[in-house]
Amino acid sequence: MRVSLINPNWSFDGSIYFGCRAPHLPMEFGISKQMLEAAGHRVSLVDAHMFGLDLTQVVAEVEHFGPDMIVLTTAPTYLFWRCAPPELRVPQELARAIKGIAPFTVAVGPHGSTTPRSAFLKLGVDLVVMGECEDVLLRLAAGEREGIAGTCYRDGDTVRVVGGPVAAHFTDIVPVAWPDEMIHRHTHHHHRFDAQPVGPGGEVEASRGCPYSCTFCAKENFRNHYRKRDPQRVLAEAFALQQQGVEYIYFIDEIFLPNEPLLRGLVGRGLKFGVQTRIDLWKPAMLELLGRAGCVSVEAGVESLTPEGRAALEKRCKMSTDDLARRLIEAKRHIPFVQANLIEMPQDEDEVVQRWRTQMRDAGVWANDPVPLFPYPGSPDYRKLWGLPDDQAWERAHDHYLQQFARFSDVQEEQPRPLRELELEPAA
Repeated sequence: MRVSLINPNWSFDGSIYFGCRAPHLPMEFGISKQMLEAAGHRVSLVDAHMFGLDLTQVVAEVEHFGPDMIVLTTAPTYLFWRCAPPELRVPQELARAIKGIAPFTVAVGPHGSTTPRSAFLKLGVDLVVMGECEDVLLRLAAGEREGIAGTCYRDGDTVRVVGGPVAAHFTDIVPVAWPDEMIHRHTHHHHRFDAQPVGPGGEVEASRGCPYSCTFCAKENFRNHYRKRDPQRVLAEAFALQQQGVEYIYFIDEIFLPNEPLLRGLVGRGLKFGVQTRIDLWKPAMLELLGRAGCVSVEAGVESLTPEGRAALEKRCKMSTDDLARRLIEAKRHIPFVQANLIEMPQDEDEVVQRWRTQMRDAGVWANDPVPLFPYPGSPDYRKLWGLPDDQAWERAHDHYLQQFARFSDVQEEQPRPLRELELEPAA
């Protein structure tokens, strides 16, 4: 079978989107491409975001390839599945542009994973995958169409949802290889602030899922169960990127846990990298090793400055706020940039937060102005407010967010618009 995998050319005008807006490697498609090709299929990966392709150029490239199946995603790479743009405008536009090119069109991503029926109807595709997509795409490419767990499709006059979101094996993934032309265009170094980029950047996935269940994290319907890849495969992937000229990689793991074999394998290789983690999980000796391995950026989830706030978020953090501060400062001894992530919580008085931010800044640690919480469908916070997500879950969460907060995150450039204004009407 001939399969086209398409990452749209993302735009975020009017969106509440919290993630980085620069192009990143579409990890789910890089993995899927290798797995499909290993099974004997021909695969074209069209990254419209990385290459700046408009819809006309995407259509021309896909038509030239002549696929039997087209797969599009509803979020810019796995890195941002947990904080995806709520609106489906960009994948809707893509789905309409490529309609009719192939006999079978599939959508993957967090929207279909959480609200499959809604995403299916809005996008007008033939099938939506719920959860991690790699293994399901293999079965679809082999010709299966009905009854696959983790899929949503039309069955006569009804939209059928089969089972719930699925997880891929993941741990046996071989090192992901990327074309030179894609790497050379990847000039962005995600969450790096210690130096200006010289060579390209890249992303690597060392683990998937998270053993914690913080209320704000939208991971219940995808990338939930924690799994770790063989460190030697991760190192092989990282060093292959380095051979292509990459000087900095970002580990896109939900939570980068202390991994001594991986870190020792990176020591002395001259490769810089960034991670997102919880600072309370790192002892001083491991922080020293993290820095020696080449880490130049740590994004550490603190979220709240009070035990009550952290308890409300179900952080299961055993450290006090003072202990967390000391551990962040210890990290800064070894790592050029250390960030403490904060969420806007009613338990945290603004005066206390601003004083703590100043103390951290004076110690060389950056703490963001607390970010308003968006109750993503698929997160415990959403369930606490409204129960399980239904077809209006994204609209409900978005309306709630706009009503609750008069000011927005310092990473947002404009006042967000209502979701209904951002999306196209479902196709007839």
